[in-house]
Amino acid sequence: MAANIRGILLAAGYSKRFGSNKLLQPLPAGSPHAGVPIAVAAARNLVEALPESIAVLRPRAQKLGQMLRDAGCNTVVCKNAAEGMGTSLAAGIRAAPEADGWVVALADMPFLRPETIRVIVKAIADGAAIAAPTYRGERGHPVGFARRFFEELSALHGDSGARALLDRHPDRVTTHEVDDPGVLRDIDKPSDLPR
Repeated sequence: MAANIRGILLAAGYSKRFGSNKLLQPLPAGSPHAGVPIAVAAARNLVEALPESIAVLRPRAQKLGQMLRDAGCNTVVCKNAAEGMGTSLAAGIRAAPEADGWVVALADMPFLRPETIRVIVKAIADGAAIAAPTYRGERGHPVGFARRFFEELSALHGDSGARALLDRHPDRVTTHEVDDPGVLRDIDKPSDLPR
């Protein structure tokens, strides 16, 4: 693929609803990646599709940072991660300013398939401005952005993430139906883990 698309894994959250650092929580037996920490499973899926991926961490997350580097990600620390997802996303985008586009994945979504990530990469490489997967008509993650959104993405702050950007440019969003329920499955609390 000629386009230089970079993966951005957002792993800088504070897991307030989970009660402990969910990103270090091993996935239960019987699930894909059983025994592997949630964020490591998400990182492996992203790196399988996009070997040049960057994980964005909060300060003092050395253990998680080492795990994500071992999984194949480069890492960047967002010193203002407590401000929210938008601030963390901007840090990730600014860490790869030379990219032709970015595919933004969430570290609490370990069930997303690499094939789905490749669908979004291909859409951006083929000229889509913004690309997102859908499962049974519902839009999910990861979301891809073309180079033209560098200024808007790198200026994000606070907790809104890229949703405001998608809302501002609805005519630029292409959706791609996939047979992957993982595009909708994030883990916010212990009950979200498979039994």
